[in-house]
Amino acid sequence: MFTNRETAPERYQVGNSPAVSLRPITIEFPFGDPPCTPRRPTKAHALMTDPEIRLLVPGSDNAAVRDLYDRAADFVMLESGTEPSDAMVEQFFTDCPPGVDFATSQKLGMFRPSGQLVAIADLAFGYPEADDAYVGLLLLDESCRGMGLGRTFLDHLTGIARARNARRLLIAVLDENARGRAFWEREGFRLLQSFPDFKIGPKTHVAHRMWRSL
Repeated sequence: MFTNRETAPERYQVGNSPAVSLRPITIEFPFGDPPCTPRRPTKAHALMTDPEIRLLVPGSDNAAVRDLYDRAADFVMLESGTEPSDAMVEQFFTDCPPGVDFATSQKLGMFRPSGQLVAIADLAFGYPEADDAYVGLLLLDESCRGMGLGRTFLDHLTGIARARNARRLLIAVLDENARGRAFWEREGFRLLQSFPDFKIGPKTHVAHRMWRSL
């Protein structure tokens, strides 16, 4: 979609025990419930300490992308008012901003060491300006949010954009997705423009385009 997303205290103390330092807990795009308290490392966190990020291949990765959409159905419903479908997978692999050379776009996936796909991203170049990079989608498995993976993926996308000499990175976030917008704002993105009456399926949204310098 080319319109496209709370941090816990860094230190806390229990009783008379010393204060413990934690990394900020971030709720990544697209959608998720904010944690009530800082989270301690879990087995799931350990499994994702060294995720693999690679280009996705149309056809051979379709089933994995569809499975991820099913595990992120909360955002699909928020965005489109519908359930995940095979058509959404096809759209992910073929979507491209207007006027952009599709061959320059990148569809990327983040994988567990086990090989399970836990996040996808869509990165295009030359939109809206020739020297811009645009994140059309950054979607995480609902069970993997709050682990810093959104920031990790964003850092990877930023590196690609800088290597392509892009001067800005842009995203769009739906007004309905307030937690998502808070994530982007914490990552340094600023409002550029708002688009009212943006339709996705049967739903009508206000979309906010945001940007940060590279």
